[in-house]
Amino acid sequence: MSSSSAQGSSTTWREPTKDDKPPRDADLSASWAFLQVGVDHIMTRLQLGMSYSYYILLYTAIYDYCTGSRQTSSFGSGANRGGASLQGADLYRSLHNYLSSHCKGLRDEAEKLSDLELLKFYAKQWERYTTGANYVNKLFNYLNKHWVKREKDEGRKEVYTVYTLALVAWKQNFFRHFTTEKAGMSRLTSALLSQIKKQRDGEVVDSGLMKKVIDSYVSLGLDEADAQRQQLDVYKEYFQTPFLDATSQYYSDESAAFVASNSVSDYMKKAEMRLQEEEDRVNLYLHDNTRKDLKERCETVLITAHAESMWEEFQSLLDADKNDDLARMYNLLSRIPSGLEPLRKKFEEHVKRAGLAAVQKVLPAPGSVNEAGKAESLDPKAYVEALLEVNSKYSDVVNNPFRGEVGFNTALDQACRVFFNENAACPTPTRSPELLASYCDILLKKNNKDMDADSLEAALNRVMIIFKFIDDKDVFQKFYQRNLAKRLVNEASASEDSESSMIAKLKDVHGFDYTNKLTRMFTDVSLSRDLTERFKTKERNATHDTGGECYSPLSSIAEQWPVDFNAMILGTNFWPMNPPNTDYTVPREITGLHERFIKYHSDIHSGRKLTFLWHLCKGEIRTTYLSQKYIFMVNAYQLAILCLFNENDSMTYKEIQAGTQISDSTLKAQLALLVKTKVLLEEGETYDLNLSFKNKKIRVQLNMPVKSEQRVETAEVLQAVDEDRKFVYQATIVRLMKARKSMKHQALIQEVTANISTKFTPKVPEIKKAIDYLLDKEYLERVEGSIDTYNYMA
Repeated sequence: MSSSSAQGSSTTWREPTKDDKPPRDADLSASWAFLQVGVDHIMTRLQLGMSYSYYILLYTAIYDYCTGSRQTSSFGSGANRGGASLQGADLYRSLHNYLSSHCKGLRDEAEKLSDLELLKFYAKQWERYTTGANYVNKLFNYLNKHWVKREKDEGRKEVYTVYTLALVAWKQNFFRHFTTEKAGMSRLTSALLSQIKKQRDGEVVDSGLMKKVIDSYVSLGLDEADAQRQQLDVYKEYFQTPFLDATSQYYSDESAAFVASNSVSDYMKKAEMRLQEEEDRVNLYLHDNTRKDLKERCETVLITAHAESMWEEFQSLLDADKNDDLARMYNLLSRIPSGLEPLRKKFEEHVKRAGLAAVQKVLPAPGSVNEAGKAESLDPKAYVEALLEVNSKYSDVVNNPFRGEVGFNTALDQACRVFFNENAACPTPTRSPELLASYCDILLKKNNKDMDADSLEAALNRVMIIFKFIDDKDVFQKFYQRNLAKRLVNEASASEDSESSMIAKLKDVHGFDYTNKLTRMFTDVSLSRDLTERFKTKERNATHDTGGECYSPLSSIAEQWPVDFNAMILGTNFWPMNPPNTDYTVPREITGLHERFIKYHSDIHSGRKLTFLWHLCKGEIRTTYLSQKYIFMVNAYQLAILCLFNENDSMTYKEIQAGTQISDSTLKAQLALLVKTKVLLEEGETYDLNLSFKNKKIRVQLNMPVKSEQRVETAEVLQAVDEDRKFVYQATIVRLMKARKSMKHQALIQEVTANISTKFTPKVPEIKKAIDYLLDKEYLERVEGSIDTYNYMA
């Protein structure tokens, strides 16, 4: 301890010396007279200091008294009991009387103070009192360790360690006097709540003062069984409960008045600010136990009571794209039970409406025509980008204002699933996957000059967003497979890397089986290149006798019939290609090459039959009859027609048909294209070679799509989808029945639906047809005596 005099103080006192110390066997009166001086000094004048020697004198006097051999009464008992272990009761009682008297004196001094002054006085005296009590507790350490411990071991709950005794004295003689209810509120608590109200009203208050007083409420919660364990009964009864009630009333009044004259957006700002203030208040001077209850009270008054107003305002905030206010509303309503559910439902409906409206905007106007004078058709690119724009916009809303909350993500997904599949552009469920496949085709074609590799990869990632939501994924697969086949056959892919990347994405989402055929198509392309190169090498090394002249049809342009050649051998099971629906006579200019390739392939792959898909073949022919040399890019049918004009400049329709064996519908369509491009001139049934043909380009594209053929292709794809679905239904039923052996009709329908729904939207009538088919084929049988139970027949 410090020296016995205080610097700068006019108060002086003399420390007792060892000569003042009572003898070892002194009675209570003499011993306590000596000790009281020291205890009072610690409790009231500790700032003046105390020498170590004096502290030891006091400690020794306590030890001497406790270990003396005199007879004394035990604490709380009228019986006389001897022994050194009992020499503390009177000393303990004297200390208790002193502390009680000291607290009463403080109480009387505080009685006349105003509320704020009372808080200041209370906090100052509490700090002085507890500091002194700590030193007195150490001073009476021997009493604590021996006499107090023995009394407590014997079950005397009214005996405490000296520090706890000091708190009991404060609580009984000072604290309770100022917490006796007056007008429904204890004076000390009322003073605290008055300061808190001023702080809420914007006035500056002393938070440190508040914390000292409130901490005393916590410290005065004493556990009689264990003084070291903190209890909050005093804090809760005398402060927390009235504080929470006052808080509810304050914010109830304030919020009601505020919303009456301000917008919901302004109210949310106010509520958010108030909630943060209360959170800070706990950190400043309240016990942490109050945090949960205070939070619930504030949320009830500030949020739950006004939730309906916020729910009603939500739609206007969405319409106006006010993301800051949406974030604020989310933060508030997420605090209360079921606060977000009405928002999720409204959000889902809003996104759905936005998606349908976006599609409506990209639809061609009724009666609009393109440059060719034909009815305008829906642009797949515009359609898909409209869907993606809506999805992207509201994904940002979910991820930012709504913090990626699961419920809003689910609402967004459900809304997207609806308008991705059913909208004004899609009268049937198959239309949306068809348009998505067409958009992929646009992206992955070589003529897509608008995107570099990174942009293309990003666009393919966005395509997968829509793919995940479309219901009829098998329809997308069929159209994508058909378009991929065309790109590969026509060598029109932007890059093999991009093609492989897209297939990998589809595989990640829908598995190996979904992309198996697509992968095998690339394998066929690679094998075909190798086969073609080997055939070309053989042709270059071969010598053919042609009436005394030897030439290789693949050698050089100086030869009589220079022909370059590439073949693609497509596996029937993997490529969505049907044989041509017309006969075809191979032009004599390539007959030899055609026959040699068939023989070469037969030698390598004996037993495999080649079926030439002439409607997919294409070539380039050079003109020799015009002053300007042109290269005509043609399909196989146009090649056969134009090769006939190597012998004649004019031919009738019947002659052309006889020379090519092409069916009427196909021949007329191809002749119409040649006439349209002015390569041929038509006069009635006669077609003349246009000897005055001119074109700005050297390479002239004659191989153009025929609209009727495109419509037929779409119908073929959808028909193939229907056929495949029949097998899916049947295979799923057989797989389930094989595992279960026996199932009821309704349970079978439900499980088949659940199994198939990841591929396409199953239809119950089709499932029933599949069940009937399997019954007829004796894969299943009805259980005898039951009309709705089936057994599997192994």
